[in-house]
Amino acid sequence: MTEPLTYTLEGKTAVLRMDDGKANALSVQMIDAIVASVERAEREASAIVLAGRPDRFSGGFDLRVMMSGPEAATGLLRRGSDLLMKLYGTPLPLVIACTGHAIAGGALTVLTGDYRVGAAGAFKIGLNELSIGLPVPVLAMVLARDRLVSSALPRATLHAQMYAPEEAVAVGYLDEVVAADSCVARAIEEAARLGALSRVSYRRTKERLRGKTIAHITATVDDDLRNLLTPE
Repeated sequence: MTEPLTYTLEGKTAVLRMDDGKANALSVQMIDAIVASVERAEREASAIVLAGRPDRFSGGFDLRVMMSGPEAATGLLRRGSDLLMKLYGTPLPLVIACTGHAIAGGALTVLTGDYRVGAAGAFKIGLNELSIGLPVPVLAMVLARDRLVSSALPRATLHAQMYAPEEAVAVGYLDEVVAADSCVARAIEEAARLGALSRVSYRRTKERLRGKTIAHITATVDDDLRNLLTPE
């Protein structure tokens, strides 16, 4: 199997491009590759861009694993939680290049970015868990509450609302939308700008902004995942 992610250093910006040739699912292999690449970037870069491939950012957690049984699904979600908290708390500026569809765990990954650039097009972004019969985890609910416009939260979670890129800006998934062929370049541009800020001050400010959220998710994730897929 080819590697699902490539890492390049463009100036002082680490550019991580997901491409598994399919849905860019958050499989164990993809999760491990992103975590390793973020840790590498923290050693050698000033900022990070996380991008998908044209038309597809990420389809979320690997459905083959999610549907194979509660134990496997819970294990994947636990690894996914670690990934999302790694992204949300990285001391480097993290810019997301949302190059296409971002569904469920893919949408959560978008929410971890310090700045989110979306590609214009017939793409959908959102949390569709309820529409496929899964409850929204506490992790997802807290991230959504942190990043989305409060009035949009019920539709984004309880209604499993999916959004086109321009709509995603209005509700808080994205910060801007650009032409699809400019998405990654615009993300790199913004990452370079943020990466020029004081690294120490940026890290300390991010800790103050997100530290309580990360601590809450970390403290509750195991209990939530134990109950998430238990039939009632």
